[in-house]
Amino acid sequence: QVQLVESGGGSVQPGGSLRLSCAASGNIFSINAMGWYRQSPGKERELVANSTTDGTTNYADSVKGRFTLSRNNAENTVYLQMNSLKPDDTAVYYCNAHVRPILIFRYLEVWGQGTLVTVSS
Repeated sequence: QVQLVESGGGSVQPGGSLRLSCAASGNIFSINAMGWYRQSPGKERELVANSTTDGTTNYADSVKGRFTLSRNNAENTVYLQMNSLKPDDTAVYYCNAHVRPILIFRYLEVWGQGTLVTVSS
């Protein structure tokens, strides 16, 4: 069984910063894509940023230049540094990973429980 545990959400004023962390644990053989999605009320879940094992990092246009994704493959962790936060960034942020568990010969999509980020004055 594989779990993603998130931390780092909270409330911040516009222009502030937050750092989200996500750690994968369990019987992991390998992880391919790993990153963050977000969902705000009345909207569909959307990709914020993710990285793949070939070194490609993708960002939503709305966060380019403000958010930075980093990943530690040895520790199965991913971080999202969020700067210059705006009220529109308010959402529940979900960690996402495509994980191949030990003795399972395919990748499974795994989600974290979500962490709330609120940007408000």
